[in-house]
Amino acid sequence: MTDTIAAIATALSPSGIGIIRVSGEEAFKVVNRIFKAKSGKSILEMQSHTVHYGHIYDGDEIIDEVMVLLMKAPNSFTMEDTVEIDCHGGVYVMNRILQTVLKNGARLSEPGEFTKRAFLNGRIDLTKAEAIMDLIQSKNEAARKNSMIHLKGDLYRKIKTLREDIIYEIAFIESALDDPEHISLDGFHERLSNKALNIIKEIEKLLSSADNGRLIKEGINTVIVGKPNAGKSSFLNLLLGEDRAIVTDIAGTTRDTLEESVYLDGMTLNLIDTAGIRDTEDVVEKIGVNKAKEALEKADLMVYIIDSSVSLDNNDRNIIELLDISKTVILLNKSDLNMVVSEDDIKKIFVKKLNSSESDVNELLNIEEINLPDFITISAKEKEGLDVFTSLIKEKFFKGELSFDDEVTISSMRQKEALSSALHSMKMVQQSLEDDMPEDFYSIDLMNAYACLGEIIGEEVGEDLVNEIFSKFCMGK
Repeated sequence: MTDTIAAIATALSPSGIGIIRVSGEEAFKVVNRIFKAKSGKSILEMQSHTVHYGHIYDGDEIIDEVMVLLMKAPNSFTMEDTVEIDCHGGVYVMNRILQTVLKNGARLSEPGEFTKRAFLNGRIDLTKAEAIMDLIQSKNEAARKNSMIHLKGDLYRKIKTLREDIIYEIAFIESALDDPEHISLDGFHERLSNKALNIIKEIEKLLSSADNGRLIKEGINTVIVGKPNAGKSSFLNLLLGEDRAIVTDIAGTTRDTLEESVYLDGMTLNLIDTAGIRDTEDVVEKIGVNKAKEALEKADLMVYIIDSSVSLDNNDRNIIELLDISKTVILLNKSDLNMVVSEDDIKKIFVKKLNSSESDVNELLNIEEINLPDFITISAKEKEGLDVFTSLIKEKFFKGELSFDDEVTISSMRQKEALSSALHSMKMVQQSLEDDMPEDFYSIDLMNAYACLGEIIGEEVGEDLVNEIFSKFCMGK
């Protein structure tokens, strides 16, 4: 924390401008050794939050023509003296300037060290630090909006409020136990019960957003399955808007999984186009089929494509056995041809999967409560049905819309685990109240909940966890 650190803050690729960031107690002195301003002034004489034109020198050699931005502590991102050198965006030029900075007293920063210093210096909490990384890595508008909600501090304030409510009750219990003559616990059980219930509801509300948060942040893992030549690759190309997968009339063209990401009306689908699933003796094709089965195990969404112009066979029944009904959408493809397969034909196979009794199949089809997949009729060749598919996925995962209305959505597994632990502790408090246990039992579980919530905002975390979180950042951030 006492070193002066430096790194390239922009991408290492040819561009219009590159930025070298320097932060620490010696930042101004380090850059002053290599920068000569057009005005002739020393950086040490210049005011904070000003921009200056000049040249970077390595000894007597001019390296580049630059603009230098000065930010004195504590009014900088790291809350330390910070200098940013805006140079021409050539990879060699940026590296040469960085090497010159390092040669004159700075050291190369660790991944995420600038943001880590902002956290350790109290400039941001851990939720904002994670939001910065999420913002950089956001794949769609929904992920960007969610990151900005966290960056504004909405999650921090919510967690802070919950912790304040909990610590108040802990302090009250401790005070009453220490001074029972002046502080009465009469009526406290009922008050704490109501308070615990409200805190549990708030935590459960945050936890209920975690799955959506993950899907928004990481995308929906979508596996496309079907028999060979059902139109899987054609559908993938339709989603991507380009001929990414090879499409032929030859069954078994796709031998391996093909992975792509597509942005679809606010959603990111992480697509995996699999080899056609069928019984085969071909060694290479068999490997592809096994990979398809493995991909299904990790899927959020299973898109089962059926060639509706060809009768169903045992391969279809085998595929259906692999599907999770709640995650499955069935596309009856090739609607531009003579369709010989209907929704009811497929539903009967699923009903048999759910109920082995032959005589009940037709009867069960008429029961509204029975859980069956969603069906869409499409023609990948004629580019028909994509809008219906998009609406269905949005309804299936996001209740028809991707609108936050500034609601806090949990998008980190670390945050989810901490909330789950806090929820468990608060339910233990509730149980102790119901069992009429002594007050110090409540205090122990309340303190556990308080600590778990503190892990989310970084007030109850160890050095190892902090290092792990910031190690995922890029070098100059």
